[in-house]
Amino acid sequence: MTDTSAGPAAAQIPHQRAEPLLETAVRYADERRWDVVAGSWLETVDGMVFCSCGDEECPAPGAHPTRPDWASLATRSVRAVRAMWQRRPTASILLPTGHTFDALSVPESAGLLALARMKRMGLIPGPVIRTADARTQFFVLPGGGAKTPDLLRRLGWYPPSLDLAFLGEGRYVAAPPSRVGTRGAAQWASPPTLANRWLPDAEEVVPALAYACARDR
Repeated sequence: MTDTSAGPAAAQIPHQRAEPLLETAVRYADERRWDVVAGSWLETVDGMVFCSCGDEECPAPGAHPTRPDWASLATRSVRAVRAMWQRRPTASILLPTGHTFDALSVPESAGLLALARMKRMGLIPGPVIRTADARTQFFVLPGGGAKTPDLLRRLGWYPPSLDLAFLGEGRYVAAPPSRVGTRGAAQWASPPTLANRWLPDAEEVVPALAYACARDR
């Protein structure tokens, strides 16, 4: 496992802390050393909520990149992060995957079952996001997502039969408290703390996730 915090100075990011998006983005960059980039935002017109991209059929309103080169703009610089959200205070917080961490995504019900199972087994998961689209995203060491299909096969599972996806290079997660249209906000099912500053490898969480996905079918 690897340490993705800033060491002893890294404080716990409280569960659902009520603070401006700017300050939350700064905390992710400064305390966890995660790359951060500002995404789209929500606009309200005549009582209706729309994505800043202008697409009325936007699949992730208010929570997606705003330009093709978005990944190159991701940064851990507190000054740069502050500048992003000073320009657009309501922008969503996007964390690129594939560099500091990968994310394993499963249905929310399966993810919560897996978390409970890990707790009973004495395992400490990394941070876990509960998305506005009823998914859970488990942070693992970078590169863990790509080897997940082989891990599943070795465990006796047929990967396409399980609703278990991975987010790696070129993908991202919308970090709490980013909102997705009227669906609600992303939340922490397992918040970033000093206890989970060491991210697990995929091998440590895939068995519990596979079991929970199979039970959830």
